[in-house]
Amino acid sequence: MSIDSTDRAIIAATQAGLPLVPHPYASVAADLGLSEAALIERMQDMQERRIIRRVAVAPNHYALGMTANGMSVWDVEDARIADLGPQVGALEFVSHCYERPRSLPDWPYNLFAMIHGASRDEVEEKRAAIAALLGQACRNSDILYSSRILKKTGLRLRSKEG
Repeated sequence: MSIDSTDRAIIAATQAGLPLVPHPYASVAADLGLSEAALIERMQDMQERRIIRRVAVAPNHYALGMTANGMSVWDVEDARIADLGPQVGALEFVSHCYERPRSLPDWPYNLFAMIHGASRDEVEEKRAAIAALLGQACRNSDILYSSRILKKTGLRLRSKEG
């Protein structure tokens, strides 16, 4: 898997986010001396080659009033996680959901889902909705509440000089 200088320039120009303008791709393309169509085509190609995972919004939940944020953890039957995990991830109040290996005997949880709410009571209501969805396939759960934002960026390429 390799990238050329144009791919590298696209990554460097977009890694901190797209500009907040009416036509962000056109703006980035103009800065790089590309057409908007060429930029979009190259970004789609990099996604297909799994160089770029996704282009997405990363909101500051605290600024949106979602100050009670909890990583819910679930011990879900292995035979059901492939079916149930995507259902949990599709819930509108879950920002990300993923499967992770257990670390027995201390950590029995294999499904993680970040829940956002304006209060802990609201988060607990949403957690109860997940528990209902998982039903008997879930043996145990817990929730770890955030006390601050630790990271809001992805991987950053360094310049060749750096």
